[in-house]
Amino acid sequence: MQSVQRLIGTELSLFEEKFATSVKGSNVLLDRIMRFIIRRKGKQMRPMFVFLAAKISGGITEPTYRAASLIELLHTATLVHDDVVDSSMIRRNFFSVNALWKNKIAVLVGDYLLSKGLLLSVEHGDYKILEITSRAVREMSEGELLQMEKARRLDISEEVYFDIIRAKTASLLSAACAAGAYSATQNWETAEHFRKFGEKIGIAFQIKDDLFDYGAEQIGKPTGIDIKEKKMTLPLIYTLQHADPATRRRIIYIVKNQSTDRRKVDEVIKEVQASGGIAYAAEKMQAYKDEALALLQENPDSPARQAMEDLVRYAIDRKY
Repeated sequence: MQSVQRLIGTELSLFEEKFATSVKGSNVLLDRIMRFIIRRKGKQMRPMFVFLAAKISGGITEPTYRAASLIELLHTATLVHDDVVDSSMIRRNFFSVNALWKNKIAVLVGDYLLSKGLLLSVEHGDYKILEITSRAVREMSEGELLQMEKARRLDISEEVYFDIIRAKTASLLSAACAAGAYSATQNWETAEHFRKFGEKIGIAFQIKDDLFDYGAEQIGKPTGIDIKEKKMTLPLIYTLQHADPATRRRIIYIVKNQSTDRRKVDEVIKEVQASGGIAYAAEKMQAYKDEALALLQENPDSPARQAMEDLVRYAIDRKY
């Protein structure tokens, strides 16, 4: 990540100032919540992808800053809404917005962030960038609803799983890359090239999260959360596809009826580990990462491309 900071550290600092200005609230309560959100922001990986895609494509422009702000506003809005949907009280080791201000306010805060992003683009005429990101929001909603529908029956095939994560997780990262490229070039073909690149990284990124839940890495957080929430992730899907009928029935019964029993969840985790589900998912993750890097290397070699390669490796090889 040092190469990323060296190359776009100044731009990221300026972005943070612009982002803080873009979310400023119009009343005391809203302003307090916005300050709370800004202080607890994550690694800002998506803005990094925006800036590096722009730098590779031709150079960072003023629309690049707006594209990064739009992506971060949409991302933050979806996190606030997700915490309401999932009844989650913790976000990044802090209380979530809904935990502190209740669901009604959290939903309205998410709506506010979404509207600020839309207005930021409309007021500056960034209609193509708005189109790119609006598609991502639609796909994220469709992916979430598809996952909810399938969770009731636990009948997700590998093909459907990839449909879900392509829409639910990869769409926003692919939009970040496409928006960054378009902000530098106003070229739809270049934006599409980076959209494909970002989609592959997003898929690999989600598989990495799947692996964390099965203890593939020691990250200091509980395992089995996806099982508890009845989420069918790639390691579990592989295990069910290759288990004998009796084992398959037992796993499905546990996920459906005993997912709050820690010992039963550990049983499923051990079964997934023994079946080769972890190794299979890791292999798929590596394949998507390699495909993304191959797409990236179609661009001329440059410090920006090298920094993007480092960011890709960080995103996929991370330990937490």
